[in-house]
Amino acid sequence: MLEAIRALLEEHGAEFRQLHHEPTRTSQQAADARGEPIEIGGKAIVAKVDETFRLFVISAARRLHSRAICKRLGAQRFRFATPEELHELTGLVPGCVPPFGRPILDLDLYVDTSILENDRIAFNAGSLKDSIILDRQTWLDIARPTEVFSFSRP
Repeated sequence: MLEAIRALLEEHGAEFRQLHHEPTRTSQQAADARGEPIEIGGKAIVAKVDETFRLFVISAARRLHSRAICKRLGAQRFRFATPEELHELTGLVPGCVPPFGRPILDLDLYVDTSILENDRIAFNAGSLKDSIILDRQTWLDIARPTEVFSFSRP
């Protein structure tokens, strides 16, 4: 996964910083390991909305607001992917999902407006021990989200 992300970023000529650190289990641990504020972290969450799995990215300092997602997407049901479903869909474990839909992960990508509040984004790049930090606009240009809207809360 890390190699695929690096290749995608390099293909687009993106400047980025890669860090290898101790395994992190929480957003705060990841921020500490990166030496970055927690707000910079892009928390990627796989969830099933009605019958479709989708990828949602919010600032690591915020919580996902499922009702806002259902309202915006006209959905009735929302639930987080189980660890087993996440592994089946992505080959990954919770906490290491990168904030990329296609071509990295075969999922539609939705980005919360909280990501727009920072000039850069930091994220786990397919493992609990590898992070990438890059310019937020560069990431948006490469990630090409399906939609950007507000779906988080403090």
